Amino acid sequence: MRVSVVGASAPSADATENAREVGRLLAERGHTVVCGGLGGVMEAACQGASEAGGHTIGVLPGEDRNAANEYVETAIATGLGHARNALVVMNGDAVIAVDGAGGTLSEVGFSSVYDRPIAGLGAPDAPHVEAVETPAEAVDYVEVRVE
Repeated sequence: MRVSVVGASAPSADATENAREVGRLLAERGHTVVCGGLGGVMEAACQGASEAGGHTIGVLPGEDRNAANEYVETAIATGLGHARNALVVMNGDAVIAVDGAGGTLSEVGFSSVYDRPIAGLGAPDAPHVEAVETPAEAVDYVEVRVE
């Protein structure tokens, strides 16, 4: 399964650790991490997945694949800016949101549009988001809901 991990570009230390743990758990369970490919939650999730031997995909807002964080294995340049958020969500079977603000809310909206289950770990409160308390609960939630 591919899981899109979305969230804050400048997260708190707790959110960063949660994202890293989400990435690690996803990789250990054989899932691929899809994200926006830059820093913050995206980088932390990719780091956790990469260090656990998992595959990471970064869907970048700009035109330069080299702009991806160092833990992205497959970088996809789009040149779409924030419009790439739809592609981040579409390329996952489910979504985990960690912390975040406006950009994360757009991804939460696309999750609903594209009927992706979404777990929120300290994420903004929004319809269709299942609030969870731990990285393990987030991963468990999306695993159960993807058929």
